[in-house]
Amino acid sequence: MQGVFAALQHIRCVDLIDEVAENGLTRGQQVAVGGTGKISLMNETRPIRIQAAERGHYKVFRAISTRWMDNDAYGHVNNVVYYSWFDTAVNAYLIEQGVLDISHSQTIGLVVETQCNYFSPLAFPQTVEAGLRVARLGASSVRYEVGLFAQEQACASAQGHFVHVYVDKQSRRPVSLPQDLKTVLETLL
Repeated sequence: MQGVFAALQHIRCVDLIDEVAENGLTRGQQVAVGGTGKISLMNETRPIRIQAAERGHYKVFRAISTRWMDNDAYGHVNNVVYYSWFDTAVNAYLIEQGVLDISHSQTIGLVVETQCNYFSPLAFPQTVEAGLRVARLGASSVRYEVGLFAQEQACASAQGHFVHVYVDKQSRRPVSLPQDLKTVLETLL
């Protein structure tokens, strides 16, 4: 069940414990969560309403300018751009805090998981404000959560997460989080 909680901890409108109990989930059963916000359980699909997070859910913010090329044929920012903004929010913060040097760091974070939910469109020429927090800090991994807000809006237009596994730059084998990185990330919990 911990995997279910980890995968869905950003869901605010459902008491997941009740959801699990209602469906009779026991340890070892297969659970899948699709990008549509549905939980598949014992060949049964039930919708789970995912609500946009509010600004208070995040610890720090970064302004990101949209670009003309970010819009797609439908007149809004294309979905792949959101993942680029997630990466920008996390890595710019780490660089600013002095714990990531993209040229010289011997420990690097590799993205092993990403996810995004979309609530309202963003478009050029808006300024996007990316909220950042750390949801989980492991021995060699970090789950970052990012909310993307239209400037001065209370609720996220999109939100999601990605997981970095920190590895040795040469061997690409997982390593413990460096203490300076861990100290910085603990402020985002």
